[in-house]
Amino acid sequence: MEIILKYFPELSENQKNLFKQLFPLYSDWNARINVISRKDIDHLYERHVLHSLSIARIIQFTKNTAILDAGTGGGFPGIPLAIYFPEVQFHLVDSIGKKIKVVEAITESLGLMNVTFEQNRAENLKGNYDFVISRAVTTLPEFLRWISKLISKDNFNDLQNGVFYLKGGDLAKELEPIRAKYKIYDINNLFDDKFFKTKKLIHLYDI
Repeated sequence: MEIILKYFPELSENQKNLFKQLFPLYSDWNARINVISRKDIDHLYERHVLHSLSIARIIQFTKNTAILDAGTGGGFPGIPLAIYFPEVQFHLVDSIGKKIKVVEAITESLGLMNVTFEQNRAENLKGNYDFVISRAVTTLPEFLRWISKLISKDNFNDLQNGVFYLKGGDLAKELEPIRAKYKIYDINNLFDDKFFKTKKLIHLYDI
């Protein structure tokens, strides 16, 4: 938890309490349904929670913003962001039922009223969202083909509606065929921990 408070000292007592609950909840569920690699569970707050919260260092979502977490896995980045933005609506989707089972259990244990979830493939979804968030579920061109139709044209946040995509390494080849506009943020400029040295956050818009 200390690493979360280091970068987000403004958290309310309720938010601190919810973040504290994440480790025992994920440890318990991960022993039954593997949604986080065994070597990563002890680094939950750095490699999963803080990584997810990097989006909150780039944008402060306006109240009632609708966000889709496509390919959420065990609930990242959606669940940490739902704790941080209690007045923003998050819909968490994954094609694997057992992962959504974990998302459902943790969401209900935390009492998060701003989170919904479903088992589905991103390319089969319907609806309108202001932003789509994800952590490296596939190549960017493929991902944009899946979700481009879901992004609302009505902008009311400080940054334009689109995608926030968390991915590491060299993105040049993936970005080459993309016609959308984008900005790349180096997460190691947001958090000074070694884990984030090669991690990127891409905001894509005009998709």
